[in-house]
Amino acid sequence: MGPGVGFLDLPPRAEKPRSIGLTHVLDKGTPLTVLESHLRSIAPYCDVWKFGWGTAYIDPAARAKVELLRRQDVLTCPGGTLLEIAFLRGRADRLLGWAEEVGFNAVEVSNGATSMGVGEKRRLIAEASRRFVVLSEVGSKDPSVVPAAAAYEEEVMADLHAGARWAVVEGRESGTVGLYHADGRVREDLAERLTAVAGPGRVVFEAPRKDQQAWFIRRFGPSVSLGNIAPEDVLGLETLRLGLRADTIELSR
Repeated sequence: MGPGVGFLDLPPRAEKPRSIGLTHVLDKGTPLTVLESHLRSIAPYCDVWKFGWGTAYIDPAARAKVELLRRQDVLTCPGGTLLEIAFLRGRADRLLGWAEEVGFNAVEVSNGATSMGVGEKRRLIAEASRRFVVLSEVGSKDPSVVPAAAAYEEEVMADLHAGARWAVVEGRESGTVGLYHADGRVREDLAERLTAVAGPGRVVFEAPRKDQQAWFIRRFGPSVSLGNIAPEDVLGLETLRLGLRADTIELSR
């Protein structure tokens, strides 16, 4: 904590390990030495650390990074696309065994990049939930697919029932698909409906852009769970949650 902590009345934040108000980080290949440096400042504000895409599979420092993060009470998981690729090749069980051996304590199960059916996805969630915390990603990565709120609701609830702890709503690292219009504006009705049907503690909204993060915090409060946050943006997001930026200044009044 900084030296000035204590003289402002700020919104309350749950202590780690949190189940709401999660900050879910997207790691695109952070070197181990850089991660060590980042964590000196951001570890108290990180809840889930996703090794994006297939980076964990090829990064020789993956095991050391996982161990470092776990010592800071941060859940670690490989990206869902890696599991989708393994599934298509009939090797999902081998990937789960590898993830457990590396030290991951969470996995992401998605079907937004491949033809995995929803039934297959739920069976994989059920299997993985016996060994890991499961985050289910809902939504397509295809920018031409316009999300149907009813279909999203059904998939979120079915995935949670199958064993996922949280449902992550697709926005990609660009913040321009799934949950968002092509210009990055939030599909507000979709966000409202998913929060209403699943409850605020079970949904993580991918929100890589500052304007998106601010919208969710203004609408749902500091304890909304947000994902695909770049490591260098973690402190900035926390200041949004606490009303320390102009975008959410009303929270600190």
